[in-house]
Amino acid sequence: MVPTASDTDDQDTADDGVWDEDESPTLRRARKEAEVTAGGDSIRAYLKQIGRVPLLSAAEEVDLAIRIEVGLYAAEKLRVEPEVSSGLDAAQCRDLTSIVLEGARAKDHLLEANLRLVVSIAKRYSGRGMAFLDLIQEGNLGLLRAVEKFDYTRGFKFSTYATWWIRQAISRAMADQARTIRIPVHMVEIVNRLGRVQRDLFQQLGREATAVEVAGELGITPARVMEIRQIAREPISLDQPIGDEGASQIGDFIEDSEAVVAIEAVAFTLLQEQLQAVLETLSEREAGVMRLRYGLGDGQPRTLDDIGKVYGVTRERIRQIESKTMSKLRHPSRSQLLQDYLE
Repeated sequence: MVPTASDTDDQDTADDGVWDEDESPTLRRARKEAEVTAGGDSIRAYLKQIGRVPLLSAAEEVDLAIRIEVGLYAAEKLRVEPEVSSGLDAAQCRDLTSIVLEGARAKDHLLEANLRLVVSIAKRYSGRGMAFLDLIQEGNLGLLRAVEKFDYTRGFKFSTYATWWIRQAISRAMADQARTIRIPVHMVEIVNRLGRVQRDLFQQLGREATAVEVAGELGITPARVMEIRQIAREPISLDQPIGDEGASQIGDFIEDSEAVVAIEAVAFTLLQEQLQAVLETLSEREAGVMRLRYGLGDGQPRTLDDIGKVYGVTRERIRQIESKTMSKLRHPSRSQLLQDYLE
């Protein structure tokens, strides 16, 4: 059996931590194995590889943890200031180096013996947006962190302690990588909690819970529930195929609200041509005033004052020109050309 901890839900985020140690040989082999392919053959090969290492008893875990700790102490002695380390003779340096190597082997052994624990935990997160082998690799990083921080003197079994770190590493990776549009880790936790409450209410009620019912369980407002639901929605690619043959895509059935309707584009072009024809029957100044006053050229109507500055006349003079020109435009010889566009 693979040792596991309780099936509690996602834990809160812990200290990120930065691993200064080089990647262990075991994790390096596991990573290379995972990079071959994401198919079932690769997973089976990986499971076969890690299954060769027997599980550890509690006493064996303590023994390995002690050797790791002693190795770290020896490594620290070899890294001290030159004036201190210079007091060690060659034999002592060889002994310390041997202890360091033995500690590294113990660390690798503790990692190897618990890689199956990572797989067992990663299975719980499968199908949530990340490939299974990616989940395993992220869990392996959490396992490495657990090995580095394990305190055997507190009496806990290593698998119980490591479970939290593995789950934390996988949860954080999913929050950062599983979604097309990333949302903050704290919001991922809220979304997960909302999902759990909705599932529990569905089992209790036999139907989908309303926003009011979910809000009552979570202690938040219904509006907040709707907001979280909106955040939790996953985007769909417009290139996603539809139907058994996949001949069509979702984008083929979505209207472009910005697209110009062909008949409207033709009508607008004809209107511009008719306006131009009518304006050509006016004097140059009259046509210019009408263009500026109603923004016929650039869609930006001007005030009487603005137009007066352009022509070097008063505001009142521009008003008179506009009034006279409008009277001309109302004559049937001109207005008839635009009558169809007023309906």
